[in-house]
Amino acid sequence: MYRYAKRLSDILFSGLGLVILSPLLLALGVAVRCSSPGPVLFRQKRVGRDKKLFTMLKYRTMRSDAPAEVPTHLLKDPYAYITGLGRFLRKSSLDELPQLWNIWTGDMSLVGPRPALWNQEDLVAERDKYGANGIRPGLTGLAQIRGRDELPIAQKAAYDGEYRANMCFALDCTILWQTVLSVCIGRDINEGGPGSTSL
Repeated sequence: MYRYAKRLSDILFSGLGLVILSPLLLALGVAVRCSSPGPVLFRQKRVGRDKKLFTMLKYRTMRSDAPAEVPTHLLKDPYAYITGLGRFLRKSSLDELPQLWNIWTGDMSLVGPRPALWNQEDLVAERDKYGANGIRPGLTGLAQIRGRDELPIAQKAAYDGEYRANMCFALDCTILWQTVLSVCIGRDINEGGPGSTSL
């Protein structure tokens, strides 16, 4: 019953978010468009439930000539590609808002492991050890409130596995609340961090 209720709540809250935040979503889209040449949205193949690929959406935070399939932490100088507005969007996590659409369509959930890049075989393999690839990836997750980009891949996967083993509404609510707090104070965000997958 929890899984059905979780999906229903994902549809409800992502739908409400898309409607209520539509003025902000539009304003951010215009800001991205005006800040640098290139598309408003950044689309990238990510690993979904049961390792099926889907297209994840973000506001574009990097120049259009940035490598599209390379994690930020693997770039020699990530800040050379990130736009001025992009730094703000990443720091505030506002670049993630388009993923409300991914949640509404069923590719993602509000809470779950953050979706790995399609070519992040090391992270996918680590999650396999814990069965964490068998659930929908999330907008936020247990790893995000316990270290976010500062976590090495093995530790991040272990937290994803811990969430998989203890999934419940109480844990989901705790993760969502602590995510809001982390975003508000800008905690544990490091573009060059060992576990960073942001682009």
